[in-house]
Amino acid sequence: MWKMLRANADMRRLFIAQVISYLGDWFSFVALVGLVDDLTDSSFLVSMIVVSFSLPSFIASPIAGVIVDRFDRRRILIVVSLVQSMAALGLVLVGADTIWLAFVCQSIISGLAAIVKPASEAGTPNLARDAEELGKAQALFGSTWGVMLAVGAAVGGFFAATLGRDTAFIINAASFVVSAWFIFLITKPLQEERQQTRSRMRPIADMREALGHARRDSVLLALLLSKTTFAIGSGVVSQLAVLASDVYRGGDGARGILIAARGAGVGLGPIIATRFTGGDVGKVLTVCGYASLAFSVFYLTGAWMPALWLCVIFITAAHLGGGAQWTLSTYGLQMRSPDQIRGRILAGDFALMTLVLSITSLAAGALSEATSVRTAITAFAAAAAVASLIYISATRSLRKQLLRQ
Repeated sequence: MWKMLRANADMRRLFIAQVISYLGDWFSFVALVGLVDDLTDSSFLVSMIVVSFSLPSFIASPIAGVIVDRFDRRRILIVVSLVQSMAALGLVLVGADTIWLAFVCQSIISGLAAIVKPASEAGTPNLARDAEELGKAQALFGSTWGVMLAVGAAVGGFFAATLGRDTAFIINAASFVVSAWFIFLITKPLQEERQQTRSRMRPIADMREALGHARRDSVLLALLLSKTTFAIGSGVVSQLAVLASDVYRGGDGARGILIAARGAGVGLGPIIATRFTGGDVGKVLTVCGYASLAFSVFYLTGAWMPALWLCVIFITAAHLGGGAQWTLSTYGLQMRSPDQIRGRILAGDFALMTLVLSITSLAAGALSEATSVRTAITAFAAAAAVASLIYISATRSLRKQLLRQ
């Protein structure tokens, strides 16, 4: 993987841009959930912060996919990153009387992320020199998200606790600017040359075209539903900060440790999983199903551990599965979808996932506040386990068919 980055300068620039942006995101996340938790003492409002990281992306996804497929993806990434930087600076103004500003600023950042994610993911295959390099790149990028979550959450928790939360917010704003600079340095186009373009945007018709293609391709449809199934249990992630404070009696440091455990698992999961799949879509579907099931089982167990360090072990193990599922389902979509609709396919995947994640995060927060955080995690982890078993069963014949090819 590192040899690939040394040899492919543009892939290296995209990688560095993502590393810096992810690091800033998780610096901000730990500080923001800690701030809302301390100012409001509300599990529901903490879950609303997680929703502000996801629901705006769902709302923006239909037009985001069209923008990514129609316009220059490199320019899109630069402009959007700079606007996100300005929104990130707004978080320093959040206080007891302006708690609403936390949701507004983060919603702007997340809504624009609905453009950034499919633009970078749809552009990655155009920077890769062959299919093998694409597989390595996607595993590396997926792993990087988790590593930066682990590093950013742990260091961000330390910064928030020692230097203040505003420092974390400022670092996040700066990270968007630096990321935009590395995207600017990319020389190779992030999209194939288009034969013709329409004079105006038609978001509904354009998204319908992409989704119609997905419905006609059972493998593509199964990959889309894979991440959506996984998202049924992902709402439990919104309660990690509450678990750290309510059960283990910790502050930003403990919150950062638990969130970092999530990142450690996500960082290692894709690297381990790609060893079992190669470029085989049938194996991708198989690993996605069982990785989602593992995520649920480990969360179900980890929430009831008597000590923080034991909980950290199980949360890390859970996200080995979560990271594998997330990265491999995206890799499968990159391989299966043509470039001219790839942005819309990936945006649709992101939209479905963020919608389900938003709903389950809200529900988990409400249940946590009404009962307890452990009860909420148990309920949603169990629901996710059932959904994963249904998905494994429903895709069995398709997986067998692909493995025979």
